[in-house]
Amino acid sequence: MLKSIFVRAPLSDQLREKYRRRAVTVREGDTVKIVRGDFKNVEGKVQKVDVKEGRLFVEGVTRQKVKGGTTQLSVSASKVLVTGLSLDDKRRKSRLEQGGAS
Repeated sequence: MLKSIFVRAPLSDQLREKYRRRAVTVREGDTVKIVRGDFKNVEGKVQKVDVKEGRLFVEGVTRQKVKGGTTQLSVSASKVLVTGLSLDDKRRKSRLEQGGAS
């Protein structure tokens, strides 16, 4: 649980108003927009979260390999803005609506 602090990201202005919180822990299925780096302004769903390293794998963030094919690149959680939340988890949904920690 302590490591999950490293995969927190700020919410977009619309979500910030709706849920009255500044940041949330990013989960698979959330939609994020990359705000810094080579993939700036790329928006996509989070496919995987590496809690140990504090990095996210976002749909559409790939590069060409030398031998052909593509590989997915990871993005630091601090370089993204959450634009959409996955509310499949009832506990997460209730915590967000109550204003408690998630």
